[in-house]
Amino acid sequence: MPIQRRIPKRGFNNFNFRIEYTVINLGKLQHYIDKYKLSEITPENLYELKITAKNEKIKILGNGELKSKVNIKVHAASETAKKGIETAGGVLTII
Repeated sequence: MPIQRRIPKRGFNNFNFRIEYTVINLGKLQHYIDKYKLSEITPENLYELKITAKNEKIKILGNGELKSKVNIKVHAASETAKKGIETAGGVLTII
């Protein structure tokens, strides 16, 4: 029997401490801006529009294109999303 099967696995990954985000792409964000005429995007705005739940953390990903200049306040964002928001003239604030 190979040695990697004879030796027990070590460690424990506790999934209670991981952070789960609600993911929104830039393309979908542009759709919401056009549909609801938003000038600022916050978790409270997205909750009022029934896009996310009340206490969910939001992460912006860079899939798609953002055309509008908009202020965004979210919990996390990818590097491509940051570049996409800044090239459109918007401001990204990490809460």
